[in-house]
This record gives sequence, C-alpha cells and structure tokens, in this order.
Amino acid sequence: MSETKLTAAILIVSDTASRDPSTDKAAPILADVFNQYGSNQWAVSEIQIVSDDVVAIQRQVVKWCDGERSPNLIVTTGGTGFTLKDNTPEAINPLLHKHATGLIHGMLAASLEITPFAVMSRPVAGVRNKSIIITLPGSPKGAKENLLSILKQLPHACKQAAGEDSRVAHAGGLKTLEGQAGIGPDKMAQPLQHHSCGHDNSAHTAPKAYISNDPTEGAAQRHRESPYPKIHVEDALQLILQHTPTPQCIRVPVNSNLVGCVLAEDVQAEEPVPAFRASIMDGYAVVVTQDNTNGKGIFPVTSVSHASPGETPALQPGQIARITTGAPLPAGATSVVQIEVTEIVTKIITDNGEEEEREVRIKKDNIMPGENVREVGSDVKAGETILRKGELLTAVGGELGLLASVGRREVLVYKKPTVGVLSTGDEIVPHDRPHSLRIGEVRDTNRPTVTAAVRGWGFEVVDLGIAKDKQDTLEQSLRDAMRKVDVIITTGGVSMGELDLLKPTIERSLGGTIHFGRISMKPGMPTTFATVPFKNTAGDMEDRLFFSLPGNPASAIVTSHLFVLPSLQRSSGVNPIGLPKIQVILDHDVRPDPTRPEYHRVVVTAGNDGLLHATSTGGQRSSRVGSLKGANALLCLPATGELIATGERIQALMMGSLLSQ
Repeated sequence: MSETKLTAAILIVSDTASRDPSTDKAAPILADVFNQYGSNQWAVSEIQIVSDDVVAIQRQVVKWCDGERSPNLIVTTGGTGFTLKDNTPEAINPLLHKHATGLIHGMLAASLEITPFAVMSRPVAGVRNKSIIITLPGSPKGAKENLLSILKQLPHACKQAAGEDSRVAHAGGLKTLEGQAGIGPDKMAQPLQHHSCGHDNSAHTAPKAYISNDPTEGAAQRHRESPYPKIHVEDALQLILQHTPTPQCIRVPVNSNLVGCVLAEDVQAEEPVPAFRASIMDGYAVVVTQDNTNGKGIFPVTSVSHASPGETPALQPGQIARITTGAPLPAGATSVVQIEVTEIVTKIITDNGEEEEREVRIKKDNIMPGENVREVGSDVKAGETILRKGELLTAVGGELGLLASVGRREVLVYKKPTVGVLSTGDEIVPHDRPHSLRIGEVRDTNRPTVTAAVRGWGFEVVDLGIAKDKQDTLEQSLRDAMRKVDVIITTGGVSMGELDLLKPTIERSLGGTIHFGRISMKPGMPTTFATVPFKNTAGDMEDRLFFSLPGNPASAIVTSHLFVLPSLQRSSGVNPIGLPKIQVILDHDVRPDPTRPEYHRVVVTAGNDGLLHATSTGGQRSSRVGSLKGANALLCLPATGELIATGERIQALMMGSLLSQ
C-alpha cells in the first residue's frame, strides 16, 4: 500500500443545508465511511455544500477537478431523484470525460438487494481529468450504502485515473487485485455485522441483514424469541436523542399561539415601557417647585387626564389636574398626589350639567418630585434585552405580555414538530362506534389517549386512524403518514405474533433503520424506535421518526411520556427535556419487579406536612386502563424485588399537575 493516502472530496447538494449547514447529516456519515471502512487508504480533503442548482454544482466540481491539487475522488450526495429540483445527474454528466457504468451497476445491484425503490435513483459515475466523480442519494443511509458497495474497488479505479501503469497494476492477475482490495468469492460469505446500515468490511454483495421477521415466511421459520436485545431505558433515550433532528427556526406573529414555543433569538425592546410619564394612581397631578415643597393648600383644577390617547394642557406652578391611574402626566407636572389625601373645596356645573371640582385642598406635606410617577422606560428601557434565546413562552402569560408591551410583532422561535397517531390491529374498532363489540373486538383506547397527551404537551396532532394487520395496508398508511407529519406514533403490532407487522414493514418495506426493538422496563418492553428516510416537498432528504409503542394502554402512555416527549422537546428547543424528577414519600408498601425497572402509576399530592406523598392507582397490569385514572406521576422502582416500605423516599417523574390535600 502506498504511504500517500488517496484524497476524497464530499459535495452536499441541498437547498436546506446550503442555508443552514447544521441540518446536514450526510457529510459526517460519508467521512466516517472513508475513515472506518477505507482500510486506512483515504483522507477526506474537503467538504462543501451547494444549493440544488446546476451552475453551483458544476462550478464546485470543476474547481476541484481542474485545480492543481485535484482530489482522487469526488462524491456528491443529493439531487438524484425525480423531483423538479433533482438536477445533480444533469449537472455532472456534461463534465465527464469518461463514463464509469460499472460503478453505477455495482451501486444499483447492491441497493436493489435492500429495496425495490432503488430503481428510482439516477446515479452517475465517471472521470474528469484525474478525478473520479460519483453521485450518491440524498438520504444519509442510502448514500452510505451506495458508497460502501463500491468502496473496495475505488482505490484501484482512482489510481488508474491518476495515471498508474495498468500493466504493473495487473501484473499479479485478478486474484491478486481482489486480495489487495479485500474482495473476492472467499470474502463474500462473511456475515454482516453492522445492523444500522447492513454492511461489514467486506464487499457490498450480500443483501441487507434484516433483523425483523419476514412476513412472507411461515410461522415455523419466524423467530421464537425476539431478536432485539433488551437495552436500558437510559440507552434507549440516548439513541432517540441522537437521531432526533436539530431544532429549526421560524418567524411567527406574537399571539397566543406562541404558548409552548422556545425563543430562537434574544429579544430587545423596540420602545420603552412606559412610553410616557404616567400616573401610578388616581389623584391630582401637581407641580412641585424648589420654593414650595410643602404641597399643602387650595389649588384650582385646570384640566383632567384620563388613561386614553390625547393631549392635556400644560400645568403651571399653583395649578393641579385631575388624573387617573396610567394616564400621562400633563407637561410641567412633577408628581401625583393620591385622591385619598385631598378634599373638594368648591364645585362648578359643567355644560352638560355635571358637577366637577373647581378647587381642591391638598392635605399632604412634603410632596417629592417624581412621587407616584412611572418615568419613561422605568419598567423597560428601549434596546434592553427582555427575553433570552432558549426561554420558554409559557401559558402563565408573562413572556407574551412582555413581548406585547414593547410592540414586538414577530419573533423567531424553534418550530415544533407535527405528530401523527396511528392505531394498528384487526381487532381495533373506533371507540365511539355505536354498536356492541363482537367477540375479539377491542375499542381504540390508545389513539384518543395518546393524542390527548401529545396535545397536552403543546404539539399539533394529526389523527391517522386505524391500520389493519395487512402489510400492504400498513405500509400505505405509514407512507401517507410521512407526507403529513414529522413524527409518527403507532400503537400495537410490535410483539412476536405473526400479525405484528410494524418492525418488518418499517425495515423491509420503508427502508428504515430500527435503532432498538426492546427495552428492559415494565410496562413497555416491546417499545420500538426507528428512523425512515423521506424526501420532503423541497426535494431534500430527511428522517421521519417512528415511535412504535406497545398496544396495551398503560404501556402506550408510559412510554409516550418517557420516550416521545423528550424527543419532541429536543426538536423544539426545550431545555431541560423529559419529565420533572421529584422525591416522594410512599403512603403504602410497594414491591418492585425483580427483573425489570418498573414505572408505577401513582397520584402525588402536596401534604399538609409540606412533603410530597405518592399513592398507587391500584393494579398495574399493562392492559389496565384504570391504572391511568388520576395518575399524575410515575414511581421509578428499581429491579430488586425487595419491598419498599411505607414512609420511604423514592424518585418519581411528574406527568401532570401536582395535587394538594
């Protein structure tokens, strides 16, 4: 092997990433492919991002290929599909001096082993000057799979393109070349070891190693035990957060719809509060002079100032004006005397027949300048930072009120994801169906329950209905869901039965990656988390998150709070994330499960002793909907099987509002 490494340049083609590079996920994944699987032969020399524009793509590729230090390999990712913005093949084709159709066939053959939808890709490969150029899909997962499928052959191709003597390179024959590249018949039968992408360090000739059951096989050929390892709750949460998209910013009007949003910018006051000198109370505006600080005496009332727009005549020393709370002080006024320390001396009849004071006696001594006056900017100064990036706009109203008070019309916040909720199962019928249940039918408890929980967290929810236990029907329901929402929550269909089709549908039909399929917890062990690549309306690839929760109602709600909520909070900019942790006093004995950590539904109340007390909701069977009634917290029980006695302190997670005795 030559001591000099081959150089690779990565070009990301994406309108979204060109505007916000932090949204790109493909570059680090491709760089990792070269580092991890490149047999120490590669160095990534440069990474650039351009928009979905033919000229921009060509300009960058030509700059690389025609420069003095051209890279051996250029890989692009994005823009190879069929949407109007997919122009990468059209940009690259005219630049090629030679076409490399064999590389294209290699990528397509490998991709077709994974998904029939590989036929929708339009890869291009070839040579310009001394650089090989290859276009990869926009999906980070697809780009990785395509690159891995030909990575072992690329060093030989790049060396030839750079001018290596072909006779010398082929002197040892084909078997020598295959041995140097680490490929050949003896290498192909090695098992796949990297589930998340379905590849190992051998050539990309074997099909993807699916873990889920094959729905087309008979019951005797299916797994008898779950092939998914049980992982800890903390590890599951870490995987979820690792694959949760970074928050995206949007500018929105300042109104009540902002409740639950997180600011994505510091906010400065555009004007002072108050914007004028205002009275703090009802009374009389007065002029305090240096030679008359006493204030006592009888004064004529020359005008009235109400808390409404308009001008009032200026006050002269010796004059006073009746004023209401919040009204602007007349010009010349220095202070306000509250009405309680005054009395009317004489009255007049106005033109409309009402009595008004003509003269008023002030009984207060030592009136000070500025007394009972809100000065301009005394609450908020113009230009002052009133709210910081990362602050949550709550339903209490204080943050919205502050924004409104300074005249802020729009604000930059983190966009909240839209969530879809889907129930699955042939046995599931709408909860409000008027007819009696037939044997085997179950009313849909999960969809309205989970929907209510997600809405309670402040997120928009789309009702995705009920999907039957048929793979084509389920697949279509999930594809439709990905067009409507960012996050899909499903319930049911994740256990070991022959009709539990969610895992194989996500993995085999949608080309998704199942990051975990079981968690060591009670309830909720079959909880599944997956990501599925999806091309949005702008033509950019992004992941849709799938939370496939167990069908039992208690399991669905518990796992929603433990796993779905933190992900939604993270993608919305909320920090800290997850349910608040508290310490509670047990009001009765509890015996935990001996093998799995348990999340026991309880009612937490603030006692008269100033402590928080926890009382169980009763039987904790995962199918028992009643265990959710009144529950506002989850006891975190360790997997010891040992009794925890009444009066002991234990950690709990708050799901709802605290109650009082």
